[in-house]
Amino acid sequence: MKSTKTTNRLLDHIVYSVKDLDAAILTLEKKLGVKAVFGGYHATQGTKNALINLDNGTYLELLAADDDNKNILPPRWMGIDVLKKDQITRWSLKSEQLEKDAEIVKQYHPEMGKITGGSRNTANGSLLKWQLILPLPTPEVELIPFMVDWSQTETHPHDALPNMGCKLIELYGTHPNADLLKITFKKLGVHLRIDPNENTNIKAIIQCPNGVVEI
Repeated sequence: MKSTKTTNRLLDHIVYSVKDLDAAILTLEKKLGVKAVFGGYHATQGTKNALINLDNGTYLELLAADDDNKNILPPRWMGIDVLKKDQITRWSLKSEQLEKDAEIVKQYHPEMGKITGGSRNTANGSLLKWQLILPLPTPEVELIPFMVDWSQTETHPHDALPNMGCKLIELYGTHPNADLLKITFKKLGVHLRIDPNENTNIKAIIQCPNGVVEI
C-alpha cells in the first residue's frame, strides 16, 4: 500500500508490538532518527503505547503490555502475549462504517467483527475515545486490518503529535498464500501488496531523518 491511501480507504495507524516499550523507543530512535512520544495507557486492554507521526493523518504505534495493570490478564490484543520479537503485528483503517466492515471481516474469521468502545488516558491527562472493530489476541501477525472510528473524540492522535520528519512510503505484507486474503481485501476496498513468503509479516518502508528505513 503506497502512501497512506488505499483504493478508497485511509490508513489510520500501524501497530508495532514490542516486549519493552522504553527499550523499543530507544531502538527505533537509533534506527529512524526520531523519538516516539509516550501516548498513554489502554486501561481496558492492559497495554500502553508511544507514537511516531508518519504524516498524512497516520502514525506508528509502539504497543507494549502494561504489566502494572493487574485487572487485564493475558491473552491481550494485537499479538502482545504471543510476540516472539518486536515487529508490526496489525494495521488499521479509518472507518465511518464499522457495522459494514465488521460483517466483511467476520466472513474471513468468525471471531473477528466485534465492535466495541475504546479509550485511553493521554500523557497530559486528557481522554481519547473511539469505536473500533476489536483486534484479536492471536495470531502474532494479522494481515486483515481492523477499523477505527474516531468521531467520538475531538482530536485524532496524529493531530496531537509534532511533525517528526517521517512519512510512510509503503506498507506491505508477506504470506504463504495471498489468495486467502484477496477476497476480503476486495470486499473492504483496500489494496495491500502481499509478497509470497513462508512467514506472515507486515512491513513498513518509512522516509525519516535517517533516510529510507524498513521496519
